[in-house]
Amino acid sequence: MLVLGLGKSGRAAASYCADLLGTRVRSLAIAAGRRSDDAESFAQRMRQAGAVVEFDHEQIEGSYDLCIVSPGISQNADFYASAKAASKEIVSEVEFAWRESAAGSVWVAVTGTNGKTTTTSLIAHLLKVAGRNAAAVGNIGDCCIDAVASGAVDTYVAEVSSYQLASTVDFAPQVALILNITPDHLSWHGSFEAYRQAKCKVLQNLGKVPGAMAVLDATDQEARALVRQLKAAGRDERGFGYVPVGTAAGLDQSMIDRCGSSNAAFLDEGTLRVDLGKTRFDLCSFDQMSLKGTHNASNALCAAAAALCLGVDEALVTQGLLSFQPLEHRIEPCGSVAGIRCFNDSKATNVDATLKALSAFEPGKLVLLLGGCDKGTDLTPLVEEASKVARAVVCFGDAGPRFAQAFQSGQDAIPVISAGKLAQALEAALEVAVPGDAVALSPACASFDEFNSFEHRGREFKSYVARLAALRGC
Repeated sequence: MLVLGLGKSGRAAASYCADLLGTRVRSLAIAAGRRSDDAESFAQRMRQAGAVVEFDHEQIEGSYDLCIVSPGISQNADFYASAKAASKEIVSEVEFAWRESAAGSVWVAVTGTNGKTTTTSLIAHLLKVAGRNAAAVGNIGDCCIDAVASGAVDTYVAEVSSYQLASTVDFAPQVALILNITPDHLSWHGSFEAYRQAKCKVLQNLGKVPGAMAVLDATDQEARALVRQLKAAGRDERGFGYVPVGTAAGLDQSMIDRCGSSNAAFLDEGTLRVDLGKTRFDLCSFDQMSLKGTHNASNALCAAAAALCLGVDEALVTQGLLSFQPLEHRIEPCGSVAGIRCFNDSKATNVDATLKALSAFEPGKLVLLLGGCDKGTDLTPLVEEASKVARAVVCFGDAGPRFAQAFQSGQDAIPVISAGKLAQALEAALEVAVPGDAVALSPACASFDEFNSFEHRGREFKSYVARLAALRGC
């Protein structure tokens, strides 16, 4: 066997395979990538277990039955191509873990450009409330193979990225969710079409699983196009059912009413409602939940539909929806400064995520913090929507000047404040905000100009808020 790369999932796969040396695994080679003290330490442990570990590969030599590739390695890279040529099969860690899981295991796969982590966490929460032995895995929590190795899980709720799905072959969950598909990670995939195709691979084997269901957010253009394709194919051809969430007209419309779908999930006068065939499930009002924003109403509907497709009792789904709390860095309330509420949405690393967050705030009572490491994306939709919702914007970091220029050039110009780093941006936002307003870090950018991750950025933002609250009062 060959493990390509020693990121988080690569190390998990390598450790799992090393434990099988001498039994199901005859030999293990690890192409470790770049050297670091941490990687060298891990490599030494693998060598002691009997693996061959080499750093700084340019080409893979030898012959392998199976290669497990880390998601950071693009399919377009020469390194990937040489590993594929040297291996009978090349798969992602998600595929490998699915193959290694017990025959009776249940898998739920959640993908989409935005909203994956909240939806994955919420599904796992709903299943746990129902007494299922479930865990959130993949890009959230443990690597899939670590959860499999633990023997403590029988229902895997996996957040799966386009990187991971691109190298799946037979992966077939019982429920697959596609939340949305908007341009992202184009440098890794090479084109939006390749990115879209990778996301859609989550559906490719559902027809092999008896009773499998897909849940798709039909308010999203690309997901809605998939709904049309699934409907046109017919149940016999595709081999699985599907639940469209909302319609092109919004979350408050049912696809059953709009085009005769067999199933639907939507907001019925504010209540989360799921119709599966002739069975109607009226859950809770979205306003009763701790989650805020239209995008989270969509996430909640998707999660509820997934749980109901797995047979969870309606009352337990409602109980789980009402008890779920917002995740860190996702429109997370993080305190008040002199009567101004502050929110940490550091996870919003692209324009689409920030657009979704804006729906959580009352128009005219928001000061929005934008900036960081610029992804170079089109800012037109952000300028248009933020100008309707925000009292002012504060643009900071490396992306600050471009963002500020975009807002100053907009037709409906709103006050634009420029700041150097995040701490200064918060100070500037609090100066323009008034009691009763909200200040939100929803930056539409990566964090790497000032921080080492969006989590680091979010934690620092919360510490800035706490310090200012102590000085100025809540």
